[in-house]
Amino acid sequence: MFASEMNSTEQNVQPTQINTASGLIGNHPKFVKALDFAKNVAVTKAPVLVVGESGSGKKTFCNFIHSSSARVNGEFLSVDCSQDAKTVENTILGYRDEETGRFNKGLLERANGGSVILANIDALDEKFQKRLYQIIQELSDYDLDVRIMATTSKNLSKYVGAGRFYRALYTYFSGSQIVLVPLRERGTDIEVLANHFATEWAAANNKETATFSEEARNKISTFYWAHNVAELKTVIENTVENLEGTTIDINAIELGERKAEAESNDMNDDGLKLMSLKEAEKLLIKKALIHTSENRTQAAKILGVSIRTLRNKINEYRGDGNNYFVNLR
Repeated sequence: MFASEMNSTEQNVQPTQINTASGLIGNHPKFVKALDFAKNVAVTKAPVLVVGESGSGKKTFCNFIHSSSARVNGEFLSVDCSQDAKTVENTILGYRDEETGRFNKGLLERANGGSVILANIDALDEKFQKRLYQIIQELSDYDLDVRIMATTSKNLSKYVGAGRFYRALYTYFSGSQIVLVPLRERGTDIEVLANHFATEWAAANNKETATFSEEARNKISTFYWAHNVAELKTVIENTVENLEGTTIDINAIELGERKAEAESNDMNDDGLKLMSLKEAEKLLIKKALIHTSENRTQAAKILGVSIRTLRNKINEYRGDGNNYFVNLR
């Protein structure tokens, strides 16, 4: 369909197939509100924007919306917009193979009657944003009926204000916006999910169901789950897999401090890698930013400094030409 608009390429572009995932479980008021909204918007044709931190379940919510709609039997395809700009463009619009001359359909054609996810839409090439919006407005001219959903961990309205995101494209999605609350703010939902993941893994692997000790429950309930439900699921599954017996105690759960202990094996006898104080400070700040998906407020909280102090340090490292901080958004 869009062959005349695309440059030929030899890239072998394959969109990601999305499968139903568990995890939409919980009783926290904000979670219930988001789920109720997803149920209501599912019966419409409206585009959807799902906002949340890494691992909070953005794609799972999109999956739920698709599965709860009349499009359930249609294609459900996804593209990660943080990939190379040309790869993303080709995946969405299609491309013609230079060697065979064969045109490979893009997601918008392949998912006719179904749904498409534009994951990490904040990373979409700025030049392509306006063009994509114009194409979306013309889909009906090509007899294409596809629901388009987008996910992001960023504040797109701020991106619009800074001139980094096309306002019309943001408006297209923001009418039906779902904001997911971080797992660490969901209180007793953490324990509910942990029990669910432990039971689910045990059943799938013919293993006896394990229970959590009170100390273990307290440990997972107070941990700072930077990568949210996805991180909790991985930790619990690994715990149950390596568990001897049927009781998960505090020592069975390996969280951040246990991983840091394992990494120290590559250090010197004191468990420290010698470096200047300034380099250590820079490394710690970088790790905190990566750990929080570059959320400066959360990183400052972990580091025990003010957001202003963190901002000043980031600007200082940018001035030094450090690649990570220069490219930090």
